[in-house]
Amino acid sequence: MIEVDVVILGAGAAGLFAAGECLLRGRRVVVLDHAAHPGEKIRISGGGRCNFTNRALTRQNAPERFLSGNPRFALSALSRFTPADFIARVDRAGIAWHEKHLGQLFCDGKAGQIIDMLLTPLRDGGLEPGVTIDTVEREGEGFLVHTSEGTVRAASVIVATGGKSIPKIGASGLGYRIAEGFGLKVTETRPALVPLTFSEQDLARTAPLSGIAVEATVSAGRTRFTEPVLFTHRGLSGPAILQISSYWREGDSLHVDLAPGRDIAGELAKMRGEAGRIALHNALARLLPEKLAQLVVADAGLSGRLADQNNDKLRALAARLHGWEIRPVGSEGYRTAEVTLGGVDTDELDARTMMAKRVPGLYFIGEVVDVTGWLGGYNFQWAWSSGWAAGQVA
Repeated sequence: MIEVDVVILGAGAAGLFAAGECLLRGRRVVVLDHAAHPGEKIRISGGGRCNFTNRALTRQNAPERFLSGNPRFALSALSRFTPADFIARVDRAGIAWHEKHLGQLFCDGKAGQIIDMLLTPLRDGGLEPGVTIDTVEREGEGFLVHTSEGTVRAASVIVATGGKSIPKIGASGLGYRIAEGFGLKVTETRPALVPLTFSEQDLARTAPLSGIAVEATVSAGRTRFTEPVLFTHRGLSGPAILQISSYWREGDSLHVDLAPGRDIAGELAKMRGEAGRIALHNALARLLPEKLAQLVVADAGLSGRLADQNNDKLRALAARLHGWEIRPVGSEGYRTAEVTLGGVDTDELDARTMMAKRVPGLYFIGEVVDVTGWLGGYNFQWAWSSGWAAGQVA
């Protein structure tokens, strides 16, 4: 039997970061993970460059950029270990990075640099890959963790097993089962930051657009995002769709403006005086991708030359472009979802320490908790911040 101060379940972003923090305090730590290699989700993130945080995150905007039963729960950890704090760690590790739009930060090189940085504190041991975790039980004031390789006794357990997203890398509901085994509530979970799928009827119209991307504003209720939208052979993807998927519910429609901030009717009216002899769909194709222009014109029931269209017809055409209503039938599911929405109920946890209020010594961090951020580095920052919070006390 191995005896340590802290056993961490999961060698992903949150678990590895928490391990480093515990080790800084002189704690004896072991990190257990089923995978042969740690940090797999880090490795594949951001196109292989790891969108490791978002510098646009502030205490003021955090409640709107993290979905949770209690949107303010994450504030404590996020305000005590900030994007600037993680950036400082990256800089000290000599990892070059760059900023893309909307505050998103990526490695100049490979995501493996972040993994290497997180593994540095464990270079002398403490990481046990390829271990299946069977059960976690209370023993006195500590815990016994039963695994495929034997039993680990620890004073504290940090559950950093992630959610159900991307099962091909081993994601499962283990963390939820552990929480429920100790009588903790787990909120409903579902795929988030995920492409959405269409019915066969809608696909018959949009399938020819597969591979086309346009800047668009996508709305679900009062929530909207203006970023690229990508037409796929199954429906829609792209950053705006991944973002809105966290807010969309089955049966709801989406409102899509395929030319946000533009006066398409006015642009066509101006073009009419200069090139009125061209076909309407060819005129619109000067402003939009050709196949999309053809679809919008056909949907509006219009044809003929641009010169044949009066202002009312141009406004009707523009209205369809700016006000496309679509009702997805589902999503691509956990197979491609970047994160899992829902998880261990935040009412069960201490926001400062991430410890279960009713089970001293048991902590939950990262994606396993009911805290889900926007696309663009927010979920990694939650992993670092929640891992840091638990690592100060476990």
